[in-house]
Amino acid sequence: MRVYLRVGGRVQGVGFRYFSYHTANRLGLTGWVRNRDDGDVEMEVQGAASTIEAFAQAVKQGPTWAKVTELEQHKIDPIVEHSFSIADW
Repeated sequence: MRVYLRVGGRVQGVGFRYFSYHTANRLGLTGWVRNRDDGDVEMEVQGAASTIEAFAQAVKQGPTWAKVTELEQHKIDPIVEHSFSIADW
């Protein structure tokens, strides 16, 4: 299963991408995370549905200095990949 997530609130400049990266790796998920120009953070994660749900719950909390006010989430088509990365594109 693969899911797109878009997170809004105070999510840039607070370690949110690194939090997402370490959480995804700890849970064995693949995908990517990046900052958006509008101040949100977006990501795609892939793995078992229950693991993705655990990841989404962690993302709702975020790191210490974050304040998540919005979370958009929807299923997308899975792809072949082998890791989770912080994207800079």
